Amino acid sequence: MNNNNNEEQEFKYLSQVKIDTPPKSKYCFFKKNNIKYIDYKSYDFLIKFINTQGKILPRRLTGTSKKFQKKLSIAIKRARHIAILPFISDELK
Repeated sequence: MNNNNNEEQEFKYLSQVKIDTPPKSKYCFFKKNNIKYIDYKSYDFLIKFINTQGKILPRRLTGTSKKFQKKLSIAIKRARHIAILPFISDELK
């Protein structure tokens, strides 16, 4: 009897827990806030779209549209070129 309970408990831990969560819909931050121009000189704004190593976050993570991702990457590259943002870093944030 005791062995059966132990086997059942181990089986519970091995089975995958099913949780029903609705999928989050991604949205473009720029379209939602009606931003038409991305200023390459605003450090505080651009730092939101790069990770701790200094790399540009991809569209699949941020949810930005293709048009604004291109504008964002150009703005970040311009900021890097004039030394507002670093090209690479160990801990940026």
